Parts: sequence; C-alpha cells; structure tokens
Amino acid sequence: MTTIAVITGNPKPQSRTHSVALAVADAIAAGLGTSADRLEIDLAEHAARLFDWSDPVLSGLTAAVASADVAIFASPTYKASYTGMLKAFLDRYGSNGLAGVTAVPVMTGGWPGHLLAVEVHLRPVLVELAATVPARGLYVTEPELPELDAVVARWSATATPLIIRSLKS
Repeated sequence: MTTIAVITGNPKPQSRTHSVALAVADAIAAGLGTSADRLEIDLAEHAARLFDWSDPVLSGLTAAVASADVAIFASPTYKASYTGMLKAFLDRYGSNGLAGVTAVPVMTGGWPGHLLAVEVHLRPVLVELAATVPARGLYVTEPELPELDAVVARWSATATPLIIRSLKS
C-alpha cells in the first residue's frame, strides 16, 4: 500500500493551502488506482514545537514523512517564497533525510506573478534533502480556488503519471 503524506506550512489551521494539498493527494491516490494511506500534517497545529528539536511528536512526524512513498509539501506564498514554518519543518532533516521519498511541491498565492516560486524556491530544498521530484510543482492562485478540482485535474494529467513512474523505480 502506498503512503501519501500531506505537509502544509500555513500559519492558519485548515487553510485553503491545506485544501489544495489534500486535493493533490486525492488526485495522486486516484491515479494510483489502489488505496493509499494518508498522513496529514497541518503545521499550524504544531507551531509552538517546531523549534524544539527533541519534541517527540515532531520527531515522529518527521520520521513518518521520511518513510512515506509520496510527500506533498504545501505552502502559501510569503515574500515570493514558501513560509518559514515549512522551512523550519524541513530543517529537521539531514542532507539525505528525504531519500526514497517522491516529493510534490505545491504553493498557493494571490496572483500568478509568483508562480515560479514553487520551482525556484521549494523544489530545490526538496532535492537538497534527496527527495525525488519527478513532476512540476503546482501553483494555485486565489482566483483559481473556486475551480480547484479542474486546476488539480489539469496538473495531475501530466504530473501523476510521472509520480507513479517514480514510485515504480
């Protein structure tokens, strides 16, 4: 069985960014054609402990993500990049901490002017942690949110086959 981890680095709990990440997880799971276990981590619920390197809950979550088959890392766009909250979570990993994980970078933003942030800022840190990032990341703007299913489906048509191929390698 495939495990899909969803990690959202938005300071607001149950944010729109989290909804986008869950929609991406659903699309990937549907593309797999089999059932998938899902681990949901909304970092807003763990903010107070993010910088406590010995926190057992965060240590457990970090290990669970590192053992997932697919990990979706989602963030709203803050200052043309991903949030410090997501960065703090990713800083918990060593240089090869996500080896063996197929990662999917996802970002949301108010306008398309920052759409490259997902590729220029979030993808490189995932690669640095040795994750495999086989497909383009997804950037969803606020005006696209009412059409989220269609936006994710368009992205998924190209991305999911690449993600599945990565899992078989």
